[in-house]
Formats: sequence, C-alpha cells, structure tokens
Amino acid sequence: MNTDFFGPSAERNSWFGGLNAGVKLVVAGVLVLAAILIQDQVTAAIIFGLELLGFIAVGFRPVNLLARSWPILIAVLTTGWSVAILVNKTGAVLLDFGLNTITEGSLAAAFSMMIRSLAMILPTFAFVLSTDPTDLGDSLAQTFRLPARFVLAALAALRLVGILFGEWNTLGQARRARGLGAGQGPLGRIKTGAGQAFALMVQAIRRGSRLAVTMEARGFGTGKRSWARVPAYSRRDAYVAVAAAVIVACAYGVSLGLGTLRFLWQ
Repeated sequence: MNTDFFGPSAERNSWFGGLNAGVKLVVAGVLVLAAILIQDQVTAAIIFGLELLGFIAVGFRPVNLLARSWPILIAVLTTGWSVAILVNKTGAVLLDFGLNTITEGSLAAAFSMMIRSLAMILPTFAFVLSTDPTDLGDSLAQTFRLPARFVLAALAALRLVGILFGEWNTLGQARRARGLGAGQGPLGRIKTGAGQAFALMVQAIRRGSRLAVTMEARGFGTGKRSWARVPAYSRRDAYVAVAAAVIVACAYGVSLGLGTLRFLWQ
C-alpha cells in the first residue's frame, strides 16, 4: 500500500481536492481544534460522524483514508488500550487480568480518546492527500502572508518527503538483494530496520544540504519575491468553510443540550 501521503493521488482530482489549499488548511485546523478542546465521547463521536458524512458527500472514501493511515490507527488502538488500563478505575469491573483491570469508566475514557483521535486524523489526512504542496505554498505566502523563506523551506521539505519514501523502498530492495534481513526473527528485523533508517537519515542530510546551497545560489533567500501563480477562490471554498463551522456548532450544541459537553479544563 502506498504510504507517500504527499505524492499524486486520486483525492487531488476530487471535488474536495479542487478547493483552495488555504481554505482546506483552515477547515482541517478548525475540526482538529474542535476535537482537541473536548474530552467527552459524545461530542467527539458527533464530530467524527459528521466528518464521515461530509467527506462522503464530496466524493471521498473515508475508509480508504483511514486504511492508508494504518500505522496511526495501530497507535490509536494502542493508546486506547493504555488509557483503559492506566486511568482511574470507576464503575463496574468489566475485565480483570490481575494488575490490569478495565472498568466501565476506564473503557469510556479509552473510547473517548480513540474517537477524538479519529476525529483529528480524518480531516488531517483528507487535507494532506488532496493538497498539492505547491498550491499550499502559494496560499501560505499570498493569502496568509507568511515569510517567503519559511514557505519555500516548507515546500521543499514536503517535496522531499516523496523522494525519501522512494529511497526507503530502494534501500530495502538493495538489502534484500544482498540477503540482509532474510529469515531473521523480530530482533533481527528491528536491527535491520534501524540500519536502514540510519542510512536514510544520512541521505536526507546530504540532500538537505545540497538543496539549501542550491536555493541560496538561485536567490531564494532574497527579501521581496514575486509569485508565478495567484491562489484562486470560489463559492465552494465558502461552502466548505461554513460546513466546518456547522459541524462544530452542531456537535457542541447537541452535546450541551444532552449535558455531556466537557472541555479539557473541566
């Protein structure tokens, strides 16, 4: 499965992918912030459910998005299990493994953590997979008025991500061709992966150094810059921005009406 999130994808040709990159960044930020500020599972579940419906409506396949982020999903499940074991135990005991006890209260806390994480992951990956880094750079520089040096450095870094994914695959194929890592146990695979990661880090440092020198030589560090492309906006951008605000308002409003709304500081 392709894990290069910044490479070309079908999501960029979707209805959502045609939106302005800056608007998509704001929308994703609003939805993520709304999930961060609360700690109850009802609000998080409503936000996540409305996000699913919204992305399905604009032609996305949320299942594919979550499937491509399987390493993070594993981390979410692991975090949920840890929360269920480590938080204060309240309510009836559901499972008892000696030192590891899961109660109704700890299970609810774990579910809340996992559903909040999913509510943050979905808009984040929708933004990343549907956004071209160059479009994002144009929007950050001309709409948000961020410094050109920062924007160009971030754009170059995003472009290098795809290259590093390719180099990781190349290093793995070269090691397998030499017979390294074949027939090893878990510890051997960890050792092999650590060596491959170190080699990739060396390649990344070399590429970064060469790229920095090249960009300075071509005048990327000058003060005032002109831009070849101007970010375009449409009514669709306004519709999506309003939809994000409606999702947050509905989730908070329904949870407040049910008496379950709890913020992090409460």
